[in-house]
Amino acid sequence: MIGFISYFAFFCTVASILAIATLGLNLHWGNTGLFNGGVVAFFGAGAYGTMLLGGRPELGQFGGYELPYPLAFAGGILLAGAVAWVVGVLTLRLRHDYLAIATFGVAVAFESVTRNAEWLTGGAKGLRGFERPFEAAIGSPFGYSLLFLAFVLVVLVVVYVGLERLIRSPYGRLLRAIREDEEAARSLGKSPARVRLAAFVAGSMIMGTAGSLYSTFYAFISPQDLASILTFQIWAMLIVGGAGNNRGAIAGAFMIWAAWTASGWLLARFAPIDVQLYTGTIQYILIGLVIVGMLLWRPQGVLPEKLVVSQTGMGAARQPAPRE
Repeated sequence: MIGFISYFAFFCTVASILAIATLGLNLHWGNTGLFNGGVVAFFGAGAYGTMLLGGRPELGQFGGYELPYPLAFAGGILLAGAVAWVVGVLTLRLRHDYLAIATFGVAVAFESVTRNAEWLTGGAKGLRGFERPFEAAIGSPFGYSLLFLAFVLVVLVVVYVGLERLIRSPYGRLLRAIREDEEAARSLGKSPARVRLAAFVAGSMIMGTAGSLYSTFYAFISPQDLASILTFQIWAMLIVGGAGNNRGAIAGAFMIWAAWTASGWLLARFAPIDVQLYTGTIQYILIGLVIVGMLLWRPQGVLPEKLVVSQTGMGAARQPAPRE
């Protein structure tokens, strides 16, 4: 029974971390219409930033400042925001598929830097030696896994509530107005470029939060954790759950992660040995089929974006219908 609870805690911890990253992508694509193909770059910036600031010093290795965990955690998030600001200034003038290509290129470049800049990121062997907060004080790995799950869930709830309030605010209506008709928003005196940049940085900092939690949970990060499949997994989570709906983003994260882990278990348990050699490839194909299937069958996702009615001094204002 303890083994089952331990695995369930592990599953929920990883799924919740991915749900936080999916919420960040939902702010980009679901609410602002920014096609970010470089999710792993901002996820990785948060992870590496936390490890460099909070890890132990190593000979010939940059970082290892052993800062208290709250400072290391915040530093990773701020690093993700700084990277997003630089990327946003350079790329947000592009639109749709061009923006997707540019941000995907940023992700590939970031992964290449982490793999080759050994003095900074540890290279292919990654960064380790990070002391997880309060692990020594708790002593029990089982108890620590439950405590860390609770911490991740608190962060998830805080991000969810904050985004819900944001999208129901005048600023959230401005984001959707720019998403639906940028020229109309500009004609009303708004600055779409400035608003998109702010939303891009905020969403990327949420992804950096997820990366920081990920590296804290494993006490390790390497370029292998920033493979392109992570970007496609998070996109699949958003597409399946429903772009523009924060609850859908969370539900999609849990569903896709459950499908990913279940498919890996089934292939390892029942597939022939020669097929098991290609388990990872088969799972990649499954992710692609899920994305294509959902776009053909239910493009709005399991929990589609809802019409939001806001009471203002001028009456009720309806938000745009979900995009097909």
